[in-house]
Amino acid sequence: MTPPSAVGPLGNGAARLTDIAAQAGVSEATVSRVLNGKPGVSAVTRRSVLAALDVMGYERPQRLRQRSNGLIGLVTPELDNPIFPAFAQAFEKTLTQYGYTPVLCTQLPGGAVEDEFTELLVERGVSGIIFVSGLHADVTARSDRYTQLIGQGVPIVLLNGHAADVPAPFISPDDRAAARLAVQHLVDLGHERIGLAVGPRRFVPVIRKIEGYRRAMAQLLGATEVDELISHSLFSVEGGQAAAAQLLARGCTGIVCASDLMALGAIRACRDRGLSVPGEVSVVGFDDSPLIAFTDPPLTTVRKPIGAMASAAVATLLEEINGVRAKHVELMFQPELVVRRSTGSGPLVNR
Repeated sequence: MTPPSAVGPLGNGAARLTDIAAQAGVSEATVSRVLNGKPGVSAVTRRSVLAALDVMGYERPQRLRQRSNGLIGLVTPELDNPIFPAFAQAFEKTLTQYGYTPVLCTQLPGGAVEDEFTELLVERGVSGIIFVSGLHADVTARSDRYTQLIGQGVPIVLLNGHAADVPAPFISPDDRAAARLAVQHLVDLGHERIGLAVGPRRFVPVIRKIEGYRRAMAQLLGATEVDELISHSLFSVEGGQAAAAQLLARGCTGIVCASDLMALGAIRACRDRGLSVPGEVSVVGFDDSPLIAFTDPPLTTVRKPIGAMASAAVATLLEEINGVRAKHVELMFQPELVVRRSTGSGPLVNR
């Protein structure tokens, strides 16, 4: 189709302006100003008009087409866990502001693995790659894949994990502090038998959460023998349910979970046993994923600062792209306890 700005205000062009205005919810005069690059239109309205053009199948006028500064690869795990789409959205928003085009590569069970995506992105000539919860978070995985990328001159940033032998910037939440926040909250409510439901032992965030949990239990409750109160499973609803079932059998009245999905599984395990949340068992999640505030009950969780982490990752990557030598450093972001209704008074308070 020819761009509507290429035709005059009468006849067929007028009809097109009318249609675009209706689609965007603005006046024809506003559409005309946007298409002709005139001032006096807010950024939000301008985006609405351009979105209407895209939806209706019109090509944007040449002067309104944004030139991309390049492609940035985003490699994430599967999107079943809502925290990863939230990260992808935050990255996309920030990268777009700087004129870059994100390329999302999502790892699916049985699909392409991280190394295959990386090879594909490098072949496409991306300006840099951001890895979220990738193999750098697995202490059993080889880390030379990242040093090879750096050797090829590909700027990278790695989130949610750490590898001491990779000379690259890392962006992480403070998992130790997150565990302490959750334990402290449950202790303050009167819980003493507090369990930890986490993922597989080989992941850096799991190792750090366990360290924070052990330290908090020792300092706050004097509990130094807590091995039986730590249950490993998968980072999923089913994994949380299985881990919580073990912890409930061991007498836990408070359960700290390594993800919000695991916490939802823990609540299911409680209900399967006829236990009320938070009346008899309190559950704390981690991430503060989208929609978690609307679960039943609304989930108390430790919020991961997604926006701040995404902004830092993009800023760091752009520095590399612009020629600043990558620093082997880990930027640690502080989590925040968000209290809702999945936690309540424990046995010590109810006595």
